[in-house]
Amino acid sequence: MNIVLIAHDNRKELMMEFCIAYKSILKEHDLFATAGTGTYIIENTGLNVQRFSAGILGGEQQVKARIDLNEIDLLIYFRDPLIKNQDYDEVLLFRRCDMNNVPFATNVATAEVLIKGLERGDLQWRELVRPPKYEPPEKPVKKIRTRRRKPKDESKREGNN
Repeated sequence: MNIVLIAHDNRKELMMEFCIAYKSILKEHDLFATAGTGTYIIENTGLNVQRFSAGILGGEQQVKARIDLNEIDLLIYFRDPLIKNQDYDEVLLFRRCDMNNVPFATNVATAEVLIKGLERGDLQWRELVRPPKYEPPEKPVKKIRTRRRKPKDESKREGNN
């Protein structure tokens, strides 16, 4: 499964603790994160995490694009509930999850339910809706050469008259 992990700055510690607690489950899956969260997880847990750009530099847009392409199976986004003005990008991100039936969690309680469900195999249905990974052909594709007609020489035509 492809899992995205994102955390606001004052929730990165919580994300790190979550990843340590469920490291045995998470290490079996492909993990993605925005740059800051991903770096924090890698340094503190040793998990292999592929990083997008920083959230403020378009990382959330990259996640939204992957969700639209149905390449993401689960989103865990620990956000700060005390931020008064919710970022519109977050709203669009959650809307994309809803449109594409991607389970997401915004707090530890829901994240734990999803991770335990992942461990039990409750999210295997995601493999049925995810497009197959592109694998290039084993042999290079041969180019087909076509014959080009030689241009008719106008001077020869005139001489034959």
